[in-house]
Amino acid sequence: MNKKRIFFLIFGILFISALYVAYGYYTKVKNPNTIKNGVIYIKTNASFKDLETAIHPFLKNQKSFKWVAKKKKFTKPRAGKYRIKKGISNNELVNMLRSGRQIPVKLSFNNQHSLEKLAGRISQQIEADSISLLKAFTNTDFLNKNKFTKAQVLGMFIPNSYEFKWNTSATQFRDKMLTEYHRFWNKNRLAKAKKLNLTPIQVTSLASIVHKETAKPSERPIVAGLYLNRLRDKWPLESDPTVIYAMNKKYGKDLKIRRLLFKYIEETKDSPYNTYKHAGLPPSLIAMPDISAIDAVLNAKNHDYFFMCASVTKIGYHEFAKTLAQHNRNRAKYIKKKNKQGVRG
Repeated sequence: MNKKRIFFLIFGILFISALYVAYGYYTKVKNPNTIKNGVIYIKTNASFKDLETAIHPFLKNQKSFKWVAKKKKFTKPRAGKYRIKKGISNNELVNMLRSGRQIPVKLSFNNQHSLEKLAGRISQQIEADSISLLKAFTNTDFLNKNKFTKAQVLGMFIPNSYEFKWNTSATQFRDKMLTEYHRFWNKNRLAKAKKLNLTPIQVTSLASIVHKETAKPSERPIVAGLYLNRLRDKWPLESDPTVIYAMNKKYGKDLKIRRLLFKYIEETKDSPYNTYKHAGLPPSLIAMPDISAIDAVLNAKNHDYFFMCASVTKIGYHEFAKTLAQHNRNRAKYIKKKNKQGVRG
């Protein structure tokens, strides 16, 4: 065999070897390696091993993913919620995870009538657990700096849908909610509150009563106007939901009270939330009011009503009265109906 033939033989072997290596490299780096669509969650301080476990069900070849990750010096995953698409390559996958290109969480909450319930609801949607969230909400320095009491701070959380990263911490969530609170209380709303001689927290407290009194948005400005009339003339609010709240607070549970009885008013006579026994607004909100209830207070109807009673003809609505005599007639109809239905308390 002459030297020329030997040269071409060696060159051919090297060329084929290079093609084989290149093909192998291309296959590992560029070929599709995910077999289905889905989502993975990577916790804060997760190891590469944790990432491997989370992503394993989505991969056709686990070893090739590890090989590409090693070549690209990807050893520390970034926390977050990531969408895995079927048919993407190891290179695309590593680039996404290394850069932290996570998908946002559409976080929402409403009707969370205590900080504990709110913390539980939020912890179902982001990485922060309910304990850390509750601690952040009630942090003394935070409360003092922003002039909230522990009882009032629930009013800082405006029920709505928000966009967050899944790995948002408890303090990051709380601080963004404070920003949203100040955004909600814009110049227009602040001016309306000032005209009512109420602070934003007082508006929210009254809105929580309006929220519990009626679920009908069309009624809420009327109900708000009624309570503002009572506040203006220094009448007690005499709101049934505040007494029910005082009862629930006393016993530490939801008593499922369907009808307010005089004995409940007497039993909670020392509670500042009993608006039959104590004039003015309660010290804090009794529920998490939605935006329509807050705006109902700020845009309350101007009327002469001072009394309200559940309607017996229009279920879910109320009968409004200007005088006690009118109210007593409405109330007699309501009591008669409840007695007939056997509703005692």
